[in-house]
Amino acid sequence: MSYIGTYDGTIFYNPANKYCIISIKTKGQNVPVQARSTRQYRDHLIRFVAVGYELPRTDAVQLELDGEWKSGKYGQQLQVEQWHEIVPRTADGVEGYLSSGLIKGIGPKVAAEIVSRFGVGTLDILEKHPERLLEVKGITENKLEDIKASYAESRMLQDLMTLLSPYKVTPKTALKIYQCFGPDSVEVLQRNPFELCTISGFGFRRVDAIVQKNGGDLHAPMRIRGGIVCTLDEIRGKQGHLYLDKEGLVNLSLKLLNEKIPLPGMRLHRQEVEAVLQEMILNGAVVMSRDNIYLPRIFELEDETARQIAKRLVVASMTEHIAPLLERIKTEMGVSLSGKQDKAVHMVFRHNISIITGSPGTGKTTVLKTILEVYRHLHPDGKIMLMAPTGRASRRMAESTGFEDAKTMHSGLGLGSEEDESSRKKEAPQLDADLIIVDEFSMVDMWLAKQFFTRLKDGCRVVLVGDADQLPSVGAGNVFHELIECGLVPVTVLNEIFRQANDSLIAYNAKFINEGSTKLYYGPDFVFHSCDNQEEAAEKIMERYCNEIAESGIERVLILSPFRSEGSVSAEQLNESIREMVNPFCSAEEEIRLGPKNFRIGDRIMQTKNTEKVSNGDLGFIRYIKDTEDGKRIGVDFGPNRELEYSVEDIINLDLAYATTIHKAMGSECETVIMPLIKAHSVMLYRNLLYTAITRARKRVVLVGQKAVLFMAIHRNEISKRNTSLGERICLYYRAFAKSAGIMIPAALEEKLKNAG
Repeated sequence: MSYIGTYDGTIFYNPANKYCIISIKTKGQNVPVQARSTRQYRDHLIRFVAVGYELPRTDAVQLELDGEWKSGKYGQQLQVEQWHEIVPRTADGVEGYLSSGLIKGIGPKVAAEIVSRFGVGTLDILEKHPERLLEVKGITENKLEDIKASYAESRMLQDLMTLLSPYKVTPKTALKIYQCFGPDSVEVLQRNPFELCTISGFGFRRVDAIVQKNGGDLHAPMRIRGGIVCTLDEIRGKQGHLYLDKEGLVNLSLKLLNEKIPLPGMRLHRQEVEAVLQEMILNGAVVMSRDNIYLPRIFELEDETARQIAKRLVVASMTEHIAPLLERIKTEMGVSLSGKQDKAVHMVFRHNISIITGSPGTGKTTVLKTILEVYRHLHPDGKIMLMAPTGRASRRMAESTGFEDAKTMHSGLGLGSEEDESSRKKEAPQLDADLIIVDEFSMVDMWLAKQFFTRLKDGCRVVLVGDADQLPSVGAGNVFHELIECGLVPVTVLNEIFRQANDSLIAYNAKFINEGSTKLYYGPDFVFHSCDNQEEAAEKIMERYCNEIAESGIERVLILSPFRSEGSVSAEQLNESIREMVNPFCSAEEEIRLGPKNFRIGDRIMQTKNTEKVSNGDLGFIRYIKDTEDGKRIGVDFGPNRELEYSVEDIINLDLAYATTIHKAMGSECETVIMPLIKAHSVMLYRNLLYTAITRARKRVVLVGQKAVLFMAIHRNEISKRNTSLGERICLYYRAFAKSAGIMIPAALEEKLKNAG
């Protein structure tokens, strides 16, 4: 339903995402009574609140607003889906619109000059012949470009909203579409609505449902292309595959395309999908390498990463003889290194790239501290950079090594996320470090690996540290495993546990689990609570959690669940249940809500998106909620010197964090980990998931469930292999670069590549 009114005032505006809350005044009697302001005004007009993105904040025009009324904490508000400006077709009306500030580059003086020149026909000039504005005094070529761009963006958003109204698209999503496709947005989507599938939140199924509803051709090539792209995107997001073989891609695409077609006679045939796929290969819409099909952007990630790694490997590194210095430093540090630890230190000073891997308790930290000391003595002016994929891992790295300037990889590389268009297009600044050590490298996916390896300067020594037995990265690819398996990167495996018998049993049990042994040690620091069902498990987890936080503090205990949202011991349901126990409702003023998310002062939370000041996975607490002139503000405390103030919109990037998933906890550590092990979660339970969960704990592990489920998880060592050819591609590039440089190719490598085909 439409409502016509005039801007009355701004209640809230966020310039970053253009979200605003404004007051509208109107004569319209169709405004629901419960949505009307109760205040009396001299003009006797009705006031109501409208919420949306980039709503015009000027009373120079009337607004026609389409949307739905939604009730919230502050009463009924109009959630605006579409809006149009109604500009009075008079000289004064047009001049008022132009000088309102809605169009960049036009102020009151220039607006008066334009209307004086073109009269009431000004808007037609602006729409169809903007170059004629150069006839107006004060408008230069540069100012004209600003005017055209500002006007085009405003008109484009309105045209987009009209075009996308059948899709139930919010103005925020329309803005994302405009940012993706630019001025050609309407033309692109009219030509092929399946282009929307490239934007987060627009899956193939959503667009396809609308196209079918509007009588679209089920057998249209553009629909088949959309299905093929969606299939490649889905297996990357859900299974971590970078490619699918041609046969597998056709089968899965055909299944997707026929999913909602009930009549057998209307379904697509294999030959149709094969023909469109062949056309996509020929025009470069997908890339075929041997018989494997990639999306072009994903192929470029893998190919360029492999090229950069091979280029570094083929360059002879300067060997530095450190034996006497190493012995002196070990004495000064008071450490004794095992043979493999000693080998790991020497390896770093012999190669451009090297890998150190091992489970907790095997001395990785001691090796890193030794490497840093040796390097400082050899190169007092050399620049060192320490990085890790997550904020918590980088801070732990700083604490354990004494090197305070450890960064997240995103921060060190100046990145946002893979979905962030600016990150994709940003020209990569080169890292000027001479020695770079990256911890928790098993968490690095192919996108982040490409950003890293393309930014290293020549001659830089790179040390990659991690636990190869942990879960692979959340993002697509299996970079750490491929680097180890390719056989070209020097690897030291630390497998001797140095912790004493009276220390935690966690390191020993982690080793046993890795070996597939169910003969675990149990004691005060490795506890198993038996229970018969999920409800009983939830009760025991909550009881144990309360006991643990009473003993150690809430910031030192974390519940890790295999599942996010299914069942009473899933992360989401445990969060709600535990929150009611440890931080119950006190008053409406101490709560804040955004959509389905609800937070209270005192809640433990996790950041879910990288920003300049905080990283995805960082844990903290909500300290205050207050009203300001700019709206509600939320104080979030992520630790010493990391207190931030959020707007209401920012809390979309927060989750409750009394419990979290095991995948989300990768790179984190805490004193006590509590984990459910129940039959309902068995589809997710594998050895490396269990191993990853228990190795997040420093002092105590508490398992709750059935021993049979624990043993089943230990024995299940295989999860679906990720399709990636990074290791093989590194070898191919290495051979090409080596031959070009006249370097002898190892016979083992030639044999390996021959066998790989």
